[in-house]
Order: sequence, then C-alpha cells, then structure tokens
Amino acid sequence: MMKNPANPVFIAGPCVIENARLLDEVAAELVRLKEKYGVDIIFKASFDKANRTSINSFRGPGLELGLRMLGDIKSRYKLPLLTDIHECYQAEPVGKVVDVIQIPAFLCRQTDLLVAAAKTGKTVNIKKAQFLSGKDMAYPVQKVRESGNEKVWLTERGNMFGYNNLVVDFRNIPDMLEITPRVVMDCTHSVQRPGGGGGITSGNREFVPAMARAAKAFGANGWFLEVHPEPDKAMSDAANSLRLEDLEQVIVSLL
Repeated sequence: MMKNPANPVFIAGPCVIENARLLDEVAAELVRLKEKYGVDIIFKASFDKANRTSINSFRGPGLELGLRMLGDIKSRYKLPLLTDIHECYQAEPVGKVVDVIQIPAFLCRQTDLLVAAAKTGKTVNIKKAQFLSGKDMAYPVQKVRESGNEKVWLTERGNMFGYNNLVVDFRNIPDMLEITPRVVMDCTHSVQRPGGGGGITSGNREFVPAMARAAKAFGANGWFLEVHPEPDKAMSDAANSLRLEDLEQVIVSLL
C-alpha cells in the first residue's frame, strides 16, 4: 500500500466515530475525490479518544463496535483505513481491520505500544510528540524497526508554545525525512490550542490550508486532515476540523 513515497497520500476523516451516517458521508466524498484526482486517500477515524481534555467529553463507540464500523467502511467503499491505539492489547484486533496503525503523539515513546503495533505487520504511523524534535523521532522508529517492521511513517503535528498553543517548526519535516521516506503533515491538529477552550481543545481551522502548503514546501509527502460536514457540531476537535466541502480545494492546491 502506497509503497512509493514520491506519491502523495492523503489521510482524511472525522476525528472520532460519531455514527454510521457520518462515516458514510465522509467516505463517499473521499471516494469521489480519489477517483476524480487519482490520488491515494486513507480513511481515518478513532474508535476511542482516550486523551480528551475532560472526563465528560465524548470518546467514541469503543474498540469492538468501532472496528466493526470501520470494517464496514472498508468493505463497502474500498478505502484503506487508519486508526489510533492507546493500549497494547488493542494492536492485534486493530491490525486485523486497518491498514495503518497510528501512535498518538503523547505516546510516541511508549516502547511496549510501539512493539505491539510493529508486530501486527501493518504500517505504523508515529506522530511526533509536542515536546520532541524531528531528529528525536529516530528512536521511536528504531523501536518499530528492531521489532521486525520496516513500514514506518512519521507525522509532524506541532510543538508546544507556552500554554494552550502550538507552533510548527517546519524544519522537522526534512529532519524526519532522513529517518523515514514518508513524512505526513497533520494539518488540523497543528492548529489546535490544546485545552484552550475551558475543558475542551480550541483551534483555528482557517490556517489549515496554509499549513498544508507550507509543509509541501518543506518536503512533506503526506497530509492528515480531519474533516466533518458540520465541524462546529463535531463531537471532538470541532474548532480545528476542516469542512468536508473544503477538502477538495486543499487537495487541488497540493497536487
């Protein structure tokens, strides 16, 4: 899957699985864009947002139901899948359904989690922590490779800039390209203002297209974009999710 890093890949979908109707609406649009522009698109959604700011925040349908819903999308729309794991026991069942297992930024140094993901044989996409440099990511990658899996991607998602704010040092992209041939720009999480919304994470979705284009200038060959038909009503990451109808314009600007 997407073995040639010279070919751009787009990872898109809602932050969290809310309901089947949402997944269908997003998947149908991704298939349309895939066929229209001949690009590689991976459908993404989380079955459990285990790192929400508040214990009262919506987390998702959970592992069992979430994987059934993702598997249904894969079967009907023929899109490869990406989802994230937070605990080691999740790796094996997730690896039976998805094509790419994502390691959250906060957990990118967790050895047991990386090893468990590696042993599924699936591509492992490791998000760079908000407190690490691009060069630091050589060590998480080493943990996956020395567990017998060479299929590793890295994702830039910004660094903490004081409290409740992120800044992107785009030099991390060429630094990480020296480690893995595929470096993805997380265009939506990088415009977050973590915890800045009084119990929720706020953000600035208007900067998403510029983040995407800037990353391309620095050599990124993948783009991660959380999308929603009505982002202001999204149950997670509402403030930084891109409107589904705006995804096409972003993709066109990068081709």
